[in-house]
Amino acid sequence: MKSTENLLIEGLPKGIAKRFLALCEPFELVLSTELSVRGTQLSHAYFPRSGFISLVIDIDSHPPLEVGMVGRESMLGSELVLGMAKTPWRALVQGAGHCWRIEADVLRQAMVDMPALERVLQRSLMVRLHQQSLASACERFHPIGPRLARWLLMSQDRAEADHFHVTQEFISLMLGVRRVGVTKAASDFQKDGIIQYTRGELRVLDRAGLEREACSCYEADKLLHNELMSMK
Repeated sequence: MKSTENLLIEGLPKGIAKRFLALCEPFELVLSTELSVRGTQLSHAYFPRSGFISLVIDIDSHPPLEVGMVGRESMLGSELVLGMAKTPWRALVQGAGHCWRIEADVLRQAMVDMPALERVLQRSLMVRLHQQSLASACERFHPIGPRLARWLLMSQDRAEADHFHVTQEFISLMLGVRRVGVTKAASDFQKDGIIQYTRGELRVLDRAGLEREACSCYEADKLLHNELMSMK
């Protein structure tokens, strides 16, 4: 049976994982829910078991831009590892699912009581910092098509399904580009039989084809995660 546990929790020693889960509560990730607001105190940390969350930043009068994505490989609220409780972004549920939720103060104490937990969360934070740096370079240097392919692969990985709900308007906001650019790239993928898109429902028909279209940042992102999370 496929695991549906958060991978950070799954990577803890069994005894530590059991102690940690006793401090958490199940929480439903409802589509489009805003879990954190820029500049406000984090009340909880979230460990997705399914579904995924976008980290979105607002700058002046510009449209929002996605600067990170959190699925069951990671957590929302890693700022708490550094003793911080405010974030520069909003966290929006992009894919509905389920997670574990823990109060911020309880998590801080848990890291003191369980050093193995603290080490795992510190590595997760390091991964996110590296990935966000890579995402910034990707946005600056890579064309819309390869970036769209990368984003769709990342979304599919976290949805753990070949289909999910997403609008072209939302994709354009996440990529920080005009909708017409997303429409053109998505149309090209449809003509090539890579995806099927109808009224907000997107299905990946050719995963290998999508990987060929994606920029190198997709594989680099996965390599970063695997290397940093396996550090002793």
